Amino acid sequence: MSYSDSHKASIAPMMQYTDMHDRYLLRLISKKVFLYTEMVTTGAILYGKCFHQLEFNQEEHPVAVQLGGSDINDLVESSKIAEDYGYDEINLNVGCPSDRVQKGRFGACLMLEPNHVAECLSAMQENVSIPVSIKCRLGIDDHEEYEFLYNFVEIVKNSGINHFIIHARNGILKGLSPRQNRHIPPLKYDYVYQLKKDFPELDIVINGGIKTITDCHEHLKHVDGVMIGRAAYENPFLIQDIDSQIYGEPECKKSKKIILNQYLDYVEEKLNQGYDLSRMMKHLFGLSRGDKYAKTFRIKILEVIKKESIGPHRQELEDLLFY
Repeated sequence: MSYSDSHKASIAPMMQYTDMHDRYLLRLISKKVFLYTEMVTTGAILYGKCFHQLEFNQEEHPVAVQLGGSDINDLVESSKIAEDYGYDEINLNVGCPSDRVQKGRFGACLMLEPNHVAECLSAMQENVSIPVSIKCRLGIDDHEEYEFLYNFVEIVKNSGINHFIIHARNGILKGLSPRQNRHIPPLKYDYVYQLKKDFPELDIVINGGIKTITDCHEHLKHVDGVMIGRAAYENPFLIQDIDSQIYGEPECKKSKKIILNQYLDYVEEKLNQGYDLSRMMKHLFGLSRGDKYAKTFRIKILEVIKKESIGPHRQELEDLLFY
């Protein structure tokens, strides 16, 4: 399967959200959607020795790691480590607008250094055998014109990279928080559509404000793939139709009750391995989205976390789901 075919639908890397447990839950719902880790900094890997951030379940494939960094040697070494861990792709973060990331000279601020970004990506590709991609914004601060995005891609693609994920908003580095940057800068889907027209040889994936399968179909008329963010976390069952409607696979829906029990089996197994219950259970909050007893379901999850016990409450949780 080509890159564009495998990336028709993907889940965005989201800090504090898309950890290995959330990705496992999402994979229970969709077998085809492409998954991404939270951003992992090269410093955490090489100097903090935080290898636990690279952990993933074999069931998650296909899954990519997103790296944050700007030092070429650090990115190369981190890429090698990620490949050794078994990831299917390495993605470079050139879109995060947080103050902490800016101080480290990586994330969205790197859009002002396209030649350096190209050098980083070129070196990464030369040292691993798996695909390397980039996730960026339309521009940053007052660089709002399409020409800025065009010039950035024109330079970066000289690295030999073919895979661009574009968050269809500008990043505002001063004055807006990361959360505000996800909502306040206006979406400019037409910029991303134009990019695909101007660079038809590139694989272009669009991200930002995509909330329904209908949205996905509309975007796929213009670009190679769609990346869903917060909507898939707040309502994971949003992706239940992706396999059949986007990838053309036979329809095979599981009920929420089945997904719940499969995930709770996973949680109990991971508890025995020393993983944190609250971190794993919080990903279930959105499973009841739209159900009659959604609020009660969430309260019950909090009770499970507080009492540190799943068994006595499993049936109660199941009964609170609609189907």
